[in-house]
Amino acid sequence: MKLETKSYEEKMKKSISIYEHDLQTIRAGRANPAVLDNITVDYYGTPSPIQNTANIAVPDARTITITPWEKKMLNEITKAIQASDLGINPTNDGKVIRLVFPQPTEERRKELTKQVMKKGEEAKVNIRNIRREANDKIKDMKKKSEITEDEQKISEKDVQDLTDKYIKEIDAITADKNKEIMEI
Repeated sequence: MKLETKSYEEKMKKSISIYEHDLQTIRAGRANPAVLDNITVDYYGTPSPIQNTANIAVPDARTITITPWEKKMLNEITKAIQASDLGINPTNDGKVIRLVFPQPTEERRKELTKQVMKKGEEAKVNIRNIRREANDKIKDMKKKSEITEDEQKISEKDVQDLTDKYIKEIDAITADKNKEIMEI
């Protein structure tokens, strides 16, 4: 009876999806509404995501339009975007807020790729922590004589194979994102 690796694989998949979501918030020169995910506005005394107070559209590759459901939210949303670390100055025509994404400079793109690499390393650390957790469980099972030494070796190999698979996936996702950032 070797260790059941399904729950650990689920944790690894979840780490990957969190990593992919984190990467969406990195601005790569293209308009992506996900960059607004972490920005909240004061909506009747409650901090709310912009998506819950307005329609968000991407009319072209470099522009996001935000149309608040209530006119009074225009200034609140504009202030929230200016206060964020988005690095884009919103323009407000009295009805719609426009975010125009400039083409990032070479220096900015290199900065962004470093950010992506750092997030990739963090995701790999999460995967390795899950591996360590699984290996600790295997050792514990062996100590309690729930599994034999052969089953321990097989379980540890299964966990290592899973780890290698998801580390490779993180590397591929990181490479794709960096390629997207470096495109002009």
